[in-house]
Amino acid sequence: MTETETSPAGETVIFGADWCRDCRRAKLVFDRSGAPYRYVDLVADPAAADVAKDISGRTNIPVILYPDRSHQVEPSNADMLAKIAELGLAPTAELDG
Repeated sequence: MTETETSPAGETVIFGADWCRDCRRAKLVFDRSGAPYRYVDLVADPAAADVAKDISGRTNIPVILYPDRSHQVEPSNADMLAKIAELGLAPTAELDG
C-alpha cells in the first residue's frame, strides 16, 4: 500500500459504496459540515477495498481515513463530527449532526 493509495497529507478519504446506507450518511455528514474529503467508490474501484481493509483490519464500510492517519469504521454522526472538530476540518461549519 502506497501513500497515494491512502491519504496524502491533509486529506480525508472516505472508502464506501453507494449501496451502503452508512456510506451515504458519512458523505452527508461531511457535506453538511463543510469538511473536505475524497470519496473512493469501492464498486468503481474494487482494488481499493483491499486498501480499506488494510487500514481498518475489517471489511466493514465506510472506512474514513483522516489527515492525522487515524481512521474510523462505521462511525456514528457524533463520532465523525467530533473528529472533524478535533482536526479543525470544518472551520465555518455547523457541527450539529
